[in-house]
Formats: sequence, structure tokens, C-alpha cells
Amino acid sequence: MNWNTPEKLRALLCEIVSWESRTLTQGENEFAYKLKDKLQTLSYFQQQPEFVELHDAGLGRHAVTALYKHPTATETVVLISHFDTVHTEEYGELEPLAFYPEELTKKLMEPKYFKDLPEQVKIDLESGKYLFGRGTMDMKMGLALHMQLIERASIEQWPINLLLTAVPDEEVNSAGMRAAVVELVRLREQHHLTYKLFLNSEPSFSQEPTDIKEYIYSGTIGKIMPAALFYGKETHVGEPLKGMTANFIASYMTQHMEWNPIFREQDLGESTPLPVSLQLKDLKMEYSTQTPYRAAALYNVFLMKRTATEVMDIFEQVAVEAMNACNTHYQQICQREGVKGVGAVKVIRYEALLELAIEKLGEAEVEAIKQRVIHHESWDDREKSIRIVDQLMIRCQELAPATVLLYTPPYYPAINASNHPIVEQSIELLKEVAKTFNNEVEQIHYFNGICDLSYVNYSDSENGWLAFEKNTPVWGETYSIPFDMMAALQGPVLNVGPFGKDPHQKTERLHVDSAFVEMPVMIEKLIKSLSEVGLK
Repeated sequence: MNWNTPEKLRALLCEIVSWESRTLTQGENEFAYKLKDKLQTLSYFQQQPEFVELHDAGLGRHAVTALYKHPTATETVVLISHFDTVHTEEYGELEPLAFYPEELTKKLMEPKYFKDLPEQVKIDLESGKYLFGRGTMDMKMGLALHMQLIERASIEQWPINLLLTAVPDEEVNSAGMRAAVVELVRLREQHHLTYKLFLNSEPSFSQEPTDIKEYIYSGTIGKIMPAALFYGKETHVGEPLKGMTANFIASYMTQHMEWNPIFREQDLGESTPLPVSLQLKDLKMEYSTQTPYRAAALYNVFLMKRTATEVMDIFEQVAVEAMNACNTHYQQICQREGVKGVGAVKVIRYEALLELAIEKLGEAEVEAIKQRVIHHESWDDREKSIRIVDQLMIRCQELAPATVLLYTPPYYPAINASNHPIVEQSIELLKEVAKTFNNEVEQIHYFNGICDLSYVNYSDSENGWLAFEKNTPVWGETYSIPFDMMAALQGPVLNVGPFGKDPHQKTERLHVDSAFVEMPVMIEKLIKSLSEVGLK
């Protein structure tokens, strides 16, 4: 076997980490082809090369699927991983080694670099139990484990099917997984598969600096991004009372959104982090003495049970409260200064603005406005969403002053399978296996790192996603979510991955015993326990 020992598995990890694949780079585009070639070195796929496929995920990127199919089995475990990584500027002069774990780990031991490391990192480095590098923890080790599994299953003819699914773009918009969902439905029908479990292998996160427990996640937290465009009234700074800055309006909204407990959800003894702003800016393209009358903000909201419709209703409630406070203060200023003012700030949803704009300008003109923004290549989906609203408000200034509410991508629905019998049995098994390594495994109900499991096992009988579709300006253009296909992928979810620390930091590192010794045994026993006839 190619990857059947800890040493071989470590070498595999270092090889795929060296295929740098930062999100939205050429390396990410090339990774899928390299992975396909690597998988086709296995004798099973040499005999059946058609079982390894590439699937278009946009912008030159591809998801990869590799199916090991037992001749008589229908039950299938879908092995989900992502191969893109965040960028590496924080490594500084060590950036050239960011994708070479063995070399980077040795280099960090040199006094020049060692002295500047945090104390806990020094302890971990000196222990020899950690491998450093971008993607070691998040999450190419998960992919390496899945590659090892599919090799062993194909050679030993395990009586259960495995469908490796490795995707790009998890770190930004999950375009890879959203594309893969369609293919997972197709492959299920084509090969007459029954999806028994969706198994992701995102890493286990430490809960405190000295924590080395393994965690198993029986669900994943959701994330949605309500946003607002603030449209005031322009004026010269020498005549400030003839206008209203967007920044003045935005300050009230942000105060009411940041850390607002109305958005907190609780389930199974866990709770969502409080909302914060991810971006706040005015939309002036250059400096001038004209006051900034257009601004925008993005807010991060985590989910457990709520739908996009429910969050938008709460967001609108908070916006009304914020604008009431804004208007009260503004009226006091106008009374103090003896001026009439420019009016009260309204709250409008994007769907209402769009309807008003179509009524005023006509559908063709509104579509032309949207397309000019959509084809602006240097803007991402978030910027395009904001700019579409901005351009519509410029043409509908009679609505100002106003706060327009919208959604921007990405949207990750929350998924939880804690009460599913297969998940309950699997967790008990994994706990027992972990004990053989003198380790503890604990269950967490919602993975708080956000992951691609959000796009399977979707359930929404009330069409709660419709508010997202209606209030996301780029919906159906540069961003969409296959809700129907997601709902068709019904099955329990589980995340079991190696332990590591500091994802998205220059000290990202992987615990070598967890990754190369413990986790291969744990996941193998899990898969075998799920087989139709079982294996001893």
C-alpha cells in the first residue's frame, strides 16, 4: 500500500501541502488535477479511471470525486474535505516555507525565529509532537486521511462504498461544495447509492491553550451575513446641516448590531457567538469636501435553528430600533440648531427597493444597472451586492434618507444530527477507540469553524430560504445555493478530524500522534462499523 503507515501518511500530507492552493489562486486551480493524478496511481482507479471525476466549480476551479464501489454494496459514506487554504502573508520572511511542513518546523527551532514565538507554541515545537505549516491542520490532513481510507478499502474490498469529495473555495464562498452537491445527487442516481453518512474531517479545535483532547462534531454552526446600505444627503462640509452623512446613520445601526443578544441561539447546551460587524465603510471613491452620503456595513450572524427569513425579520426589527434612535437624536440636533432637516431615515428591504426601482425605471433599465455591476471583475460578491443597491438608490434618491437591508454571500445553513442513531452509535465507538490511545473524545454538537456539511441534509418545510433569495442582489447571477439538491441529500452528518492548533495563523500546526497514529485507526473502525455486513 502507498499510504498505510504513519510515515507514508506523513509523506503524503507533506506532498499535498506542498501543492499550494490558496483560495482564488492558480495553485487552487491546479490542485484538483494533481489530486486526480495522485488518486489514479491506485490500482483500483487505474482499472476504473472513470470513477475519478472533476466537476466545474467556476473560475477554473474543480471539485474532485473518487468512488470506491463494492460490487454488492449500496450503502455509501461520503468523505468530504476541502483543499483550499487561506493566504500566507503573516509568515513574513518564512513565507517560502509555509507549504513545506518539515522544513518550516525545523526552521522555527532556530534561535532567530524561536525567540519570537508565543510561549505555548515554543512548548509545542520543542515537544516534537507538532508539524507546522499552512494547510497541515486546516484541512489537508483530513483529505490525506480520506485518501488512505479509500486506498485501504479498495485493496481489502470493504463491503461499503466510499465517495471521496474534495472541494475548492471552502474558505470564501464554498463554491466547490455548492457545485459538488449537484454531482452527489447525480452520482447517487447513476450508481444506485444510498448515502449512509456524510463524514467531514475538519480538524478538532483546542478549547484552551493546553487542551489536547479530541473533539467530535455532530453538526455544524450556520452563518449568514445581513448587510445594510446607508443613504443620507450630500452637502459641503461648510454647510453640514443641509445634509446627513451616511456615517451618522451607520453608527446607530452598528451600535445596535454589535454583540446584540437578540441574535443568540441556544441548542443542546451550546450557544452561538454574538454578532459583530465584518466591514463598515463609506462608498466615496476619493477624498473631497463633499460629505459621505453613502455607506455600507456587513454583519456576521451565526445560526443554529433560525432560517434566513427569521433572521431578516429580526434584522429589520433591530434596524427600526436603530433608526428610531438615530431620528430622535437628529431631531434634537435640528431643534437645537433651528433647522428643518432632511427628514427621517426610513428602513427598506432590498426586495422592496427593487420593486420600486422597477416601477420607476422599468425592468430593462434595472437589469442593465445590475449587469454593469455584475461584470465589474475586481469586485467580489459582497461588493457587487452593495454596489447594486447603491446604484438603485442613486436612481431612487426620493427614498432617502434610508437604510436598505440586504443579504450578501455566503450563507451556511446550520446542520445537526446529534440525535440520529448512527451518529450516537458512532460517537460511542470513537470514544472507546480513543481510550485505547489513552485519549479522551468529547462530543460538540455544532462545529464552530463553519464547514461544508452545511450543504447536505437540508431541511426547511417553511421555505425559510426565500428571504435570502429575495434580498441577495447577486442571487442567480454570481451566487446561488442548490437548496432542492441539498434537501435531496438526506443523511446524518459527522465531523471527525485530527487535532491541531491555530488555524489561519502563522503558527498553524498539526498534532502528529493524533493525525498519523490515532485518527487513521479511529476513522477506519468507524467506516467498518457502518458496513452492511460488518468487518472484524
